[in-house]
Amino acid sequence: MNVVLGITGGIAAYKGAEIISRLKKKGIDVKVIMTENAKQFISPLTLQTLSGYPVYYDTFKHATENYEIDHISLAKWADIMLIAPATANIISKVCHGIADDLLSTTIMATRGQVVFAPAMNTNMYKNPILQDNIEALKKRGYMFIPPAKGLLACGDVGEGRLAEVDDIVAEVVGLLRQRDDLKGTKVLVTAGPTREYIDPVRFISNPSSGRMGYAIADACRKRGAEVHLITGPTNIKTPVGVHVYRVETAYEMYDAVMSLFGQCQIVFKTAAVGDYRPDMVSSQKIKKDADDLVIRFVKNPDILKELGRRKKNQILVGFAAETENIEAYANKKLKEKNLDFIFVNDVSKTGAGFAGDTNGGILLCADGDRLEMSITKKEIIAQRILDVIIDRKLDK
Repeated sequence: MNVVLGITGGIAAYKGAEIISRLKKKGIDVKVIMTENAKQFISPLTLQTLSGYPVYYDTFKHATENYEIDHISLAKWADIMLIAPATANIISKVCHGIADDLLSTTIMATRGQVVFAPAMNTNMYKNPILQDNIEALKKRGYMFIPPAKGLLACGDVGEGRLAEVDDIVAEVVGLLRQRDDLKGTKVLVTAGPTREYIDPVRFISNPSSGRMGYAIADACRKRGAEVHLITGPTNIKTPVGVHVYRVETAYEMYDAVMSLFGQCQIVFKTAAVGDYRPDMVSSQKIKKDADDLVIRFVKNPDILKELGRRKKNQILVGFAAETENIEAYANKKLKEKNLDFIFVNDVSKTGAGFAGDTNGGILLCADGDRLEMSITKKEIIAQRILDVIIDRKLDK
């Protein structure tokens, strides 16, 4: 697996050393292209020592030494091109087809996936011109790892910090593994909320959007799995190539899950299933004739607990949304429900709650290990969870 790392001229260029080190530890070969400005922030010798390859920055140097056209040979060598940090300059040049140095010409020549990790002043990042360029590149298939928020080198506070190295590496590793590391595996994913009706026009539900479950389903499909997605009501586009089963109530989800469970090797139980349902459901709309309305609730079946009781050789992954004592509650569920893993997040934290595009939390393992995952896009969280499961369960 080969990655060409493009480093451009920003203060975050020094993090290129850590990115190389992390990728190398995962068995990934890395070659580095630096812009002239990047050399002002970190030495090519440092990156050469870490990568084990010469650092490329002169368009014509190796052409005169080895009769090799670097921007073509590097483009063919790369499975993925990662640009980190990516300045506004390189993003805008690529968007408009400008190829005036080794990095931009290599990006232009590559047929592999190109991933940008922007880092810059928050006003530069939010500039409408740059945002238009980013959107245009996304439409052409280029990928972006969004910057983090925080204190910037210039002293400003806002969006513009290079994404966490862990998140960048997880995204790259996920993309490289999207080929076939789950090929031949059947995966069951539940997603979204459930609804428990009071009458034909009213129901009790929760704010779950289903995005985390859909991200898990899409990540598994991209890695070659046969994916069965059981989803409550959502407004999300269905991932391509996934078998979808639509349900509303907890009992409907229970029946669908149990019918598919026996044929699946991995189960991700991300759905936010209602714990209770009304004891009686009115066949007609309830009129507001009285000042008070009393509804008696009864428990719904515990789908995850039943799966833990029935499982044989399957891998069972639970998800928990908590507001306090999150690790203690999650560990209790992990043991009581016979899970292999549980991902718990504090939904009271900004960026880790329902409905958003991001998540963050702790992945707890049955062997007692724990892995914290900082708040980032749910697609990246999905890839990182899969990495752990594959490394600990499927690669053995």
